[in-house]
Amino acid sequence: MITEHLDTTTTIVAPATAPGGAVMVIRLSGDRAIAIADRLFRGRRPLSDAEGYTLHYGHIVDDKGETIDDVVVALFRAPHSYTGDDIVEITAHGSEYITAEILRLAIEYGAVMAMPGEFTRRAFLAGKMDLSRAEAVADIIASDSRWSHNVASTQMRGGYSAKLGELRGELLRLSSLLELELDFSEEDVEFADRSTLRLLLDNIGTQLTTLTSSFALGNVLKNGVTVAIIGKPNAGKSTLLNALVEDDRAMVSDIAGTTRDAIEATTVIDGIRYRFIDTAGIHQTTDRLEQMGIERTHRTMSNASIILHLTTADEPTFEDVELGPEQHYVRVVNKIDTCAKDKRYDSDVIPISAQRGMGLDMLRQHLRALVDTSSLNAGSVVVTNMRHYAALKSAHEALGDALQAVDNNLSGDLISEDIRRILHHLGEITGEITSDDILHTIFSHFCIGK
Repeated sequence: MITEHLDTTTTIVAPATAPGGAVMVIRLSGDRAIAIADRLFRGRRPLSDAEGYTLHYGHIVDDKGETIDDVVVALFRAPHSYTGDDIVEITAHGSEYITAEILRLAIEYGAVMAMPGEFTRRAFLAGKMDLSRAEAVADIIASDSRWSHNVASTQMRGGYSAKLGELRGELLRLSSLLELELDFSEEDVEFADRSTLRLLLDNIGTQLTTLTSSFALGNVLKNGVTVAIIGKPNAGKSTLLNALVEDDRAMVSDIAGTTRDAIEATTVIDGIRYRFIDTAGIHQTTDRLEQMGIERTHRTMSNASIILHLTTADEPTFEDVELGPEQHYVRVVNKIDTCAKDKRYDSDVIPISAQRGMGLDMLRQHLRALVDTSSLNAGSVVVTNMRHYAALKSAHEALGDALQAVDNNLSGDLISEDIRRILHHLGEITGEITSDDILHTIFSHFCIGK
C-alpha cells in the first residue's frame, strides 16, 4: 500500500459534533490522549487507572484549578478503538466558550488540532477499515434520505468491501495458479485449466458488470434525482416548484419571463431526494437576459434525469423535446382548476393545479415510480462513488483483455499480467493500492473531528 508519510505519533484533538447543540463531544486520540485528559478531568479516579469502554462523570478544570464544566468522559483503549489508538471523548455542554477552553487546554498540554478527516484517516492507516469503508463514513454523515443512508450504512459496515474481497480472493487464486505454471514451464503442465479459467473469469466479469451498472442508481440515491421543470413562460413552473417542496423558493408572478435563471430546491419523496430546478420559460425573445436564461434551461435539461414538461389547461400542447438515452419525460397540464372539470387529457398526461394542490400526490407517485429501487434491500451493494465506478470500469477492461488472452491460448504469464491489472484497479477502491494525492483528496472533504 502506497501512502504519504503521516505523523501518527502526535495526539490530536477536535470537536466531534457540530456547534450550536445542547452538548458538544470533544475527541482526543493518540498515545498521550489519556495523560492529557487526566490533566483536564477530575473524577472519582484517574482515567489512567480505568479500563477501556467505560464512562466517567466529573468536571473539567483549567490550569488554575477552576471548574469549567461538568462532563461525562468515554474511554477507549488501544488497539480496540476507532483509530487503533487510545481515545478519550469528552461530552460537555454545547457552549462555544466551554468548547474553546477545553480545546485550548488540550493543546496547551500537548495535543494538536486534528486535520479534516484525520481520525478516520488514522483508522484507515491502522488497518481498522479499508478505504471504501472510510469513504462511507463521510457518505453516512451526508446522507439525507432513507435510501442514501441505507446504501452508505451497508458500505460502512463492510458489505461492499466483502464483495470486493471475494473478487480479489478469487483473482489472487487464479493468478497464483498461473504463475505456478512458470516454475514447471519445461514440463508443459497447466495448473489452471483454461476452460475452467474462462468460466471463472466470466463469472467475475458478470459481478463487475453488476457493480458497475449499479452506479446509475447509486449516484441518484447519493446525490438526488435531478428534475428539470420546463415549459413556456407563465405555465406555473415556479408555483409548481414551490408546491412540490412546500416552500416559497421561487418568485411567482403573472408577468411572463419572471424566472430568468435556474432556481433549485430539494425535497424527499418516499425516501428518495429530488432536486427540482425551475427553469426560464422557453420562447422566442430579443431580450438578452431572457435569452441567457433560456440557454441555461437547455443546459439544465441535458443534465437532468427527469424532464417535467409543463403546459396549461387552456392550451395543453407540448413542444418537441430532444431526450437523452437515460432521461425520463413527464408531461404535466397545469391550471386545471380554470377549465371544465370534465375536460379530458391524453392518458400519459398528469393534470394538476399547482396553486390549489390538485393532482400533486399523483405527480409525486409518478416521479417516485421512475426510480426503480425494487432490486434493493437492506444489504444491497450499490456503487455510489465516481472514483469506485472509474476503477471498476478499468478493472472490467482489464478482464476483457484477460478473456481475450485465454481465447487466444496465450501463455499463463501474459494472462496473469492481465489479472494483476484487475487486482490493481480493485485495490485502488479498497486502498491496497493508493497514492498521496488520492488520500489527501478523500480525507480533505471530511469534517474536522471525523
